[in-house]
Amino acid sequence: MSNERENRKTNYKPVYLPSNEPYLGRESVFHFDQVIISCLEANADIVTYTHRVEFSELQEAACQIIPQGINLTLAIRELVRQGYLFGALVLLRPLIERAAIMSYLYAHADEVEVWQNGWQFQERPNLAKMLETMSGNADIAVAKQMGETLGHIVHGDPVSSQWNLVKLKDGALGYSVGKVINDPDLCDFICFQSYCYLIVFMGIMAACFPDTNIRTSLNCCDT
Repeated sequence: MSNERENRKTNYKPVYLPSNEPYLGRESVFHFDQVIISCLEANADIVTYTHRVEFSELQEAACQIIPQGINLTLAIRELVRQGYLFGALVLLRPLIERAAIMSYLYAHADEVEVWQNGWQFQERPNLAKMLETMSGNADIAVAKQMGETLGHIVHGDPVSSQWNLVKLKDGALGYSVGKVINDPDLCDFICFQSYCYLIVFMGIMAACFPDTNIRTSLNCCDT
């Protein structure tokens, strides 16, 4: 049923540190860490800025939503470090949703009031519509499909089980209940998705707070 027994026979650690985490050295993890650093620096600039000026309703929404996204990203990073990849996958959906919300509100500032009034289900746009407001070279069709897939993972329907399969030592397949320390492809997928949406947040931060130095941080996270 689980790969915990197999992990104990290899290099399994109850708690991993930055110096010995199972996916240390992977390019995706490195890029993820670099974007996190840049994002935290940008966030520090915004905090200083917002403490000394009056800001708009859109900026107020950004000050509430974006920190949630950053928090989720840091949680995903720690889950990757500890090998809890399925848990990291589950958090990807709320991360993407918050990035989409901010993108939508920036494109439709008149809708900020809907968000302030509770973002009611009957009034708010669906995730697919919000994703359409993301600009740049992003493949929106792929993003929409990813949102749908992650929705299955969040809600625990049969599709979600495909993302929790692990190969056991005897070649059979099982469903993990703990750390997965030998699936670099899944690690890369999680890290890539996470830092891409973190970059989306940084772009929105720069757009919402043009009087800060965030664009300098954006230039430093060319991955």
